Amino acid sequence: MFNIVLIEPDIPNNTGSIGRMCVNLGATLHLIKPLGFDISDKAVRRAGLDYWHKLDLKVWESKEEFFASIDLKKAYFATTKSDRIYWDAEFNVGDYIIFGSETKGLDEDILKDNLDRCITIPMGKGGRSLNLATSVGVITYEALRQNYNNINFEKIKIPFKG
Repeated sequence: MFNIVLIEPDIPNNTGSIGRMCVNLGATLHLIKPLGFDISDKAVRRAGLDYWHKLDLKVWESKEEFFASIDLKKAYFATTKSDRIYWDAEFNVGDYIIFGSETKGLDEDILKDNLDRCITIPMGKGGRSLNLATSVGVITYEALRQNYNNINFEKIKIPFKG
């Protein structure tokens, strides 16, 4: 499926919601440290994340470690600093959809090095940026829509596959 990447996420509720979406889609969630919260077994149990054990979760010590391990040609970078609308991207199964923290977004250096892979969600000028979990859902479900007929649904419990 897809790889959802959160670089230095700050808000545990967003990450919990994104984790639930990943479980439902069979997507892998990559968390890149430092995290703004605890994801130990005890903390996850206390938070009531009863699906967390089903999550395909990878935790990385640094951005450098993560980026050294992937093919950047399979990565998209979600940012408010792009004019390329997310639905114009051509997503493929296995792609990495990368998001920055709720408070800082993605580093300018990452964006400058990957301008041709940056995507954005259109938003009005009067509002604030969308919540991270909402943004991840919007873009990931567009990636699913584009690849729906090419996905092996035996691994994923999506009841509306016809």
